[in-house]
Amino acid sequence: MYSTLRKIDMNLLLIFDSLYRHGSVTDAANELALSPSALSHALNRLRVALEDPLFVRTGGRMVPTARAESIAAKVSGALGSLSSCLHEPGHFEAEKSRERFTFAATDYTAAAILPALVARVNRLAPGITIKIVYSRDFNADDDLLSGKVDFALGFEEEQKPPRRGIESMTCFTDDYVVAVRRGHPDIQDSLTRERYLSAGHVVVRPWLETRGVIDRYLESQQVRRRIVVELPSLMIAPLIVSRSDLVITLPKRGIASVFDMKDLVVFAPPFPTPQYTLKAYYSPTLGNSPGHLWMREQILAICDRQDLEHAGYSADLTI
Repeated sequence: MYSTLRKIDMNLLLIFDSLYRHGSVTDAANELALSPSALSHALNRLRVALEDPLFVRTGGRMVPTARAESIAAKVSGALGSLSSCLHEPGHFEAEKSRERFTFAATDYTAAAILPALVARVNRLAPGITIKIVYSRDFNADDDLLSGKVDFALGFEEEQKPPRRGIESMTCFTDDYVVAVRRGHPDIQDSLTRERYLSAGHVVVRPWLETRGVIDRYLESQQVRRRIVVELPSLMIAPLIVSRSDLVITLPKRGIASVFDMKDLVVFAPPFPTPQYTLKAYYSPTLGNSPGHLWMREQILAICDRQDLEHAGYSADLTI
């Protein structure tokens, strides 16, 4: 039953998992307290045992082969299960921790909660490191299952349920609002449906999706808005909106946390919209350690309305 496992030193799977996550012999060696030479020798042993190169050096990175990609999530999950099973339960000493947590996020989802989260974690656990990587889809399920990231911040997408083996917790729900520059020639005291549809729009599509929730609703009503600018990132949107007559439709918290409010006038959309729900996705298989549980508690704590407002966000924009 375990004939394959008998041929493999289980420590080699730790090396495989670390190298897959980091894509670097040096970084993986540092994580495992090995020399790069020792890690390379161990990798060669695993290559022989599995009869596959597993990783190929390309452009300074160790790129996984198809075989490595096919087993990475299962190896990571198995190691997580073993770690949780064998771990001695105990109190997590946040102030002494040197753990590292990786979050997958877009610039908007990062701006929505990470400033408050980093401030809280740095106060309670100054030795903890937080790394942000760009999210490749709404819940980064491949990266979560493989262990490359601990949490993915994404909005709930009703047309794409999370993959089996991924859980989530709700950070907050929010209403969509429409923002225009102060002094807009056509939109000043009110926003009608006709003015909304005739205006030029800035749309942020972080994952290059063809349509978002707003456009799906409008199409269901057999109308379309006039999209003038499509952006892969929210970063430049405030500059475009404040210097043009274009409008933007975003969750309220996104406007409050990223835009300079003195430059804007904000309106409720002139049609019904669903609420925006931001979630933190994670793999329960990899997330049972005391440190991971502690971090989930901190995420929920800062997503409380009072903590977010203390960090400078306002949930009550004047509309």
